[in-house]
Amino acid sequence: MATFCIACLIYLLTVLNLPNISALTSYQPPEASLVIDSRGQELTRFYRENRRVIKLSDMPSLLPKAFVAAEDGRFYQHGGVDGWSVLRAVFNNLRSGRRSQGGSTITQQVARALLLSPEKTYIRKLREAVLAYRIDRLLTKDQILHLYLNQIYLGEGAYGVEAAARAYFGKPARQLDLAEISLLAGLPQAPSRYSPLVDFKSAKTRQRYVLNRMAEDGYVTPEKARVAYGQEVRVHREPPPDPKEGYFFEAVRQYAEERYGTERLLAGGLTIRVTMDRELQAAAALAVERGIAAWRQRHPRKSDYPQGALVALEVKSGRILALVGGRDFRTSQFNRALQSRRQPGSVFKPIIYAAALQGSYTPASLLNDQPMALPGAAGEVWRPSNYDGKFMGPITLRTGLVHSRNIVTIKLLQAVGIRPVVKLSENLGISAPLAENLSLALGTSGVSLLEMTSAYEVFADGGTYLAPSMVESISDRQGRILEKSEAGHSRRVLPASTAYQVTNLLQGVIKEGTGRQADGLEGESAGKTGTTDNSTDAWFIGYTPELVTGVWLGFDRGAHLGEDETGGRAAAPVWLDFMREAMRIRPPAVLNFPVPEDVVLMAVDQEGDNIRDGDDSSKLLTAFAREQEPLPGKSGLLKNLWNKLWGK
Repeated sequence: MATFCIACLIYLLTVLNLPNISALTSYQPPEASLVIDSRGQELTRFYRENRRVIKLSDMPSLLPKAFVAAEDGRFYQHGGVDGWSVLRAVFNNLRSGRRSQGGSTITQQVARALLLSPEKTYIRKLREAVLAYRIDRLLTKDQILHLYLNQIYLGEGAYGVEAAARAYFGKPARQLDLAEISLLAGLPQAPSRYSPLVDFKSAKTRQRYVLNRMAEDGYVTPEKARVAYGQEVRVHREPPPDPKEGYFFEAVRQYAEERYGTERLLAGGLTIRVTMDRELQAAAALAVERGIAAWRQRHPRKSDYPQGALVALEVKSGRILALVGGRDFRTSQFNRALQSRRQPGSVFKPIIYAAALQGSYTPASLLNDQPMALPGAAGEVWRPSNYDGKFMGPITLRTGLVHSRNIVTIKLLQAVGIRPVVKLSENLGISAPLAENLSLALGTSGVSLLEMTSAYEVFADGGTYLAPSMVESISDRQGRILEKSEAGHSRRVLPASTAYQVTNLLQGVIKEGTGRQADGLEGESAGKTGTTDNSTDAWFIGYTPELVTGVWLGFDRGAHLGEDETGGRAAAPVWLDFMREAMRIRPPAVLNFPVPEDVVLMAVDQEGDNIRDGDDSSKLLTAFAREQEPLPGKSGLLKNLWNKLWGK
């Protein structure tokens, strides 16, 4: 009676509160989310368990057979529990005097992995057997194998045969041959001990066992087994993530996590197609690295290195092709291209000039570069100055931007109005709050590098705005599209003539102004330097007809970069370094900026006169809207009008 009661108690402890197995019919193992490029090449993965689920039909036919032969030779004959294996395991346990996991069938391993805790007790073992029996009646053998081969841990952080094939051999499972398959099938018993990456001799010993079992069970001939054992196998350890790509992928991860949640990102098997060009990304990281090294050579006594950031956008689509957020992702994950808002200095000026050119101003309009005093905060007097501390007197609007004159930009902002400039900035994609005072002319309101670079993309693209994007599409594990970027969907924010006039002025910045250190590309390029007070921030944003790139250098805590460390000296060479390599990697189809039909090009002098009748071969032609082109020999009239409006 006592024996019967004990047996009943054991039975109740075994079967009561067993997990419901019905969900296994639709169970999907946790799966890593893949990040791929526009060509479908895998770039990285986000996961809690590194797993890629594949169908049995996508595996080599010998792969399931190898695991069956090695782990559960009677898999197709038993009903979930193999009595002979259980008896053998009990005998071995009694002989060794300890409990082991021996005797588990593939179905029991599925039950243990998906439904039970890993504790080693006889009660748990009995529960495992009952669940395996039930699973065998619920699912087909192929369904059980599918779960097993995608769920099992095979070492090197790889779950399932697909991730393991890539971890050990650098190829998908469908490309494995018999030698590689038999090495994988030897792993479940002890993944670290039999890893060909850790102990190749032990892995070969286990491989021999697997091949012998396959031959004994008739899956392969003895001859094929011998050939596979003698075959040289090239193992391949997956390289660690490239820190040069870290900032880009971390930004993608944060975006996807905000949209779909942590669980779906790390276990839902999303496929995220991104805009990154891997070659351009490497070139961008190297250009920033070299730019910081060059700074270090100029300041060998400095105890620290500055940070750097770079972002490159494709004109016509707004796709982010490269993004560097700092000097080293391994030591700092803060993304200075996206998360940091720094004063842009003079790189903000083209927006003010664009607002003026939309109105009654032309590149030949005259402004007076002379000292000025304005009421400041708390009753103080604000006396702005130019970077060089000098004043040029009456100059054209073109000269004001090409040589980055602060005084004339402030006067231009006064004339155009602060609100129109702020509104235009918003239309150009700048979401950062801007101070609505005249210091806006000096770029004192913090913006991100991406925002500022995206604004320049409008000038490059003839006045149309494209929201920058780093994710082209996201689909679920069934291949259904969850979202798709609207890259290429633009809205007009500037007349084409105005955008081209700004581009023309920024060409002058590179050819004869503050950005001469960015000169050196084949074809036309345009850009602007930016340097904040005491050389705290150095900027250069420039573009060709196909690519716009922004560069920033500075210290996180706002320390000075050093004497004479301007945007032209510190940032422009980084831009040129990257752009040269970018044009090698992606040879441009177009080298010159297209000129709108309502724009005319002519040479003008410092007084704003049209000198096309003279010798203008050495002059960079200036762009005018057709109805605003200056007439020859009118300098006296312009000067008289200017004096009446502005005084000396």
